[in-house]
Amino acid sequence: MLSPKRVLHRKQMKQSSRLYGLESRGTTVAFGDYGLMSLEGHWITNRQIEAARVAMNRRLKRGGRIWIRIFPDKPLTKKPAEVRMGKGKGSPEYWVAEVRAGRIMYEIKGVDEATAKEALELAAAKLPVKTKFVSRSSNTIL
Repeated sequence: MLSPKRVLHRKQMKQSSRLYGLESRGTTVAFGDYGLMSLEGHWITNRQIEAARVAMNRRLKRGGRIWIRIFPDKPLTKKPAEVRMGKGKGSPEYWVAEVRAGRIMYEIKGVDEATAKEALELAAAKLPVKTKFVSRSSNTIL
């Protein structure tokens, strides 16, 4: 699973307000020929990122190259089940990536367009956001 090696603060505040609006960086296909763009803001967990990567790799059968353009660097905490209120914040449970609309999450190079579209659709099925297939030639923000 993806997670940072070191962090400055072990626990962060949630601040889900960062998910609204359009992404300003990472909005164009930069490395590959085809990409998967997010159409809405959401937290994407390290497990979801990994599940999408595995789905793409299985479809490509070791052909082509994949880039993951998001990284889960925000810890989310949870308190154990059946614990009374108070007594501080819970321990970090998993890591999420904050993704806003317009962000390119995955890129593929070295395969034809039909195969890339199929692989990215399989990846999109593993993610909790609406997505769009984009190519380098149609590099537009939403």
